[in-house]
Amino acid sequence: MHEYEVYIEDINPCGGDRYAQKEIIEVEAESPEAYVKENGRFPILEKIEDPSGDVIIVTGDGCGNSIRYTFTE
Repeated sequence: MHEYEVYIEDINPCGGDRYAQKEIIEVEAESPEAYVKENGRFPILEKIEDPSGDVIIVTGDGCGNSIRYTFTE
């Protein structure tokens, strides 16, 4: 198990990033993908690893609702 700090942005089609609900939580998980698959509302659409090593996972319902998870170890 690994410990992660997770920045979560819940984005809806009407407000976009500007009005996203945001929160930061700490989780223990085998991997970021495992956490999102177990606890997320939508399927994973994209996974990116940025130069600093953070893992960004975007999930969505295909109708404009999406959640962006940024995992920092």
